[in-house]
Amino acid sequence: MRFMMVVIPKGYDKAKPGAMPDAKLVAEMSRYNESLHKAGVLLSMEGLRPPSMGARVSFKGGKPKVTDGPFAEAKEVIGGFWMIRVKSKAEAVEWAKRCPMPDGEIVEVRQVQEFEDFPADVQEAASGEPALRAQLEKKAKKG
Repeated sequence: MRFMMVVIPKGYDKAKPGAMPDAKLVAEMSRYNESLHKAGVLLSMEGLRPPSMGARVSFKGGKPKVTDGPFAEAKEVIGGFWMIRVKSKAEAVEWAKRCPMPDGEIVEVRQVQEFEDFPADVQEAASGEPALRAQLEKKAKKG
């Protein structure tokens, strides 16, 4: 099973462009990342720049509207993520509990929706998508 562990840093919604994390925290996080890698569960990970450097595209009446950050209504924003492969939600939660996060910060654990989890009609509707076809072919070769 794949899970995404999403970092929701306290106050990141108000971070200025170019804000950088504390070096001590980065060192702790690097050790944590190495433990994920050594355990063979880490698939990918990324940190994200503050919302003040981003944009949102909202849709109303079939038309896109672009709003540059920061976003006044944001209370919790994503600061980064890890994608891991583990045997259960409980195992993913255990990894999240080991994360060296400062007080008040959150790591949200979410299971990835796999293609085979969808009902047959949804699988059929999505079956023509090229990236999905490649994923299915890769699974078929393994399995």
